[in-house]
Amino acid sequence: MLQRITALSLSSGGLNWFVSSLKLHGTKLKTLKQSHCLMLVTGLNRDNLIVAKFIEACSNAGHVRYAYSVFTHQPFPNTYLHNTMIRALSLVDEPNANSFAVSVYRKFWALCCKPDTFTFPFVLKIAVRVSDVCFGRQIHGQTVVFGLDSSVHVVTGIIQMYSSCGGLGDARKVFDETRVRDVNVWNALLAGYGKVGEMDEARVLLDMMPCWIRNVVSWTCVISGYAKSRRPSEAIEVFQRMLMENVEPDEVTLLAALSACADLVSLELGERICSYVDHRGMERAVSLNNAVIDMYAKSGNITKALEVFERVNERNVVTWTTIITGLATHGHGTEALAMFNRMVKAGVKPNDVTFIAILSACSHVGWVYLGKRLFSSMISKYGMQPNIEHYGCMIDLLGRAGLLREAEEAIKSMPFEANAAIWGSLLAASNVHHDLELGERALNQLIKLEPNNSGNYMLLANLYSNLGRWDESRMMRKMMKGIGVKKPAGESTIEVGNRVYKFISGDLSHPGAEKIHEILQEIDLQIQSNKG
Repeated sequence: MLQRITALSLSSGGLNWFVSSLKLHGTKLKTLKQSHCLMLVTGLNRDNLIVAKFIEACSNAGHVRYAYSVFTHQPFPNTYLHNTMIRALSLVDEPNANSFAVSVYRKFWALCCKPDTFTFPFVLKIAVRVSDVCFGRQIHGQTVVFGLDSSVHVVTGIIQMYSSCGGLGDARKVFDETRVRDVNVWNALLAGYGKVGEMDEARVLLDMMPCWIRNVVSWTCVISGYAKSRRPSEAIEVFQRMLMENVEPDEVTLLAALSACADLVSLELGERICSYVDHRGMERAVSLNNAVIDMYAKSGNITKALEVFERVNERNVVTWTTIITGLATHGHGTEALAMFNRMVKAGVKPNDVTFIAILSACSHVGWVYLGKRLFSSMISKYGMQPNIEHYGCMIDLLGRAGLLREAEEAIKSMPFEANAAIWGSLLAASNVHHDLELGERALNQLIKLEPNNSGNYMLLANLYSNLGRWDESRMMRKMMKGIGVKKPAGESTIEVGNRVYKFISGDLSHPGAEKIHEILQEIDLQIQSNKG
């Protein structure tokens, strides 16, 4: 029997038999160890191809440490086996996986193996994961030495490495010097620009890209980049252009577009995207439903957001947190707290964002005791350490309730320095509750953190006015003028015909400004005549 198996190992049938055997007997660690023993007894371990398949089976089953142990005992591993091991380590998120992969790569060079086009993309992923641009440059240099820097797979990996490790200029240089560019090369650089918010460069690159090469990933890189850079108008503009070119969006594209609609407060356009999804018969994944709920909530239609929430079958922590945040933002603190209780009863563990939402709801409702209890439960019940945003919610809660001294003590007890948002919250509370002494202390801190924020000075100036201290109020405004702090012009937006228009106080650059002012004057005259 053993002789027959040994003979099989020398033929292609041996590989087929071994792979079939692994599939037949399963991939539990005990079974894999038995297979390994069989390899050692029969001599199959001398066949690098069979060992590579075994390592692949181990890593696919989640036993990459055992796979690495097998690899380290191979006396003469070839290029294919090294590639397989590096790839396996690059795909798992385990402690020491990155250092093991680097060790395999170093051993590869010590054995004087010759790399191929599969070697470098795998090891470049490791450079990205450890964010080591120096290591990445070494790999880049080795691709040049072996003449593999013209391979599109290798070039794509190099561009991704530089883009992810802060070397976007180097990524662009590699792109410009590459003669053969497939869609993956273009998309790698587009994604790099999108990741760091260089959206003007990304837009130019998208326009340079031949139309027959552009795919859904190309468009999504730019749309998502605009959405993350808080430039929603441009995100929607690119999305609409993509549809005009008959490129069908995927789930990631739609998520980015819905996010842009939410930031634009564009309910009509968001609903059109939802209709597009339904018309195409696309199944709404959990993440897509979450984006729809968020879009409705941010666009002012909390009722519709609740309808979508109640209609979905599958909910995760993001689903619950999104609707709780929406309810809290709309001032429905009681409903938000009831939704939080539903979430806990459903067995869904809240995360740090959930607690920001629910503490904000307590603040709006004025439930100080419940807010304190929930804040304490983060540590005692859920084992979560509150961050600065959670402390900010608590200080806002105490400030709104008029517990200003307790709020100030909470700031002093924080394990980190208070930021501008926290001191701003305390200044606003001082204004509401007419505590001039605390307001002045808060402003002194804010001047250090954001000296050019006019809102802080205006709050204290208003507090002086409310207390009848007109001289101090005028002095505060003069001080703003003296140090060059300007109050930003007010602005508003309105959605008409699937477009969102922004209007800024005193700005006459809009092409329809004259006509708009004529209509406003007519409306004003009509209001005055009705009063008479």
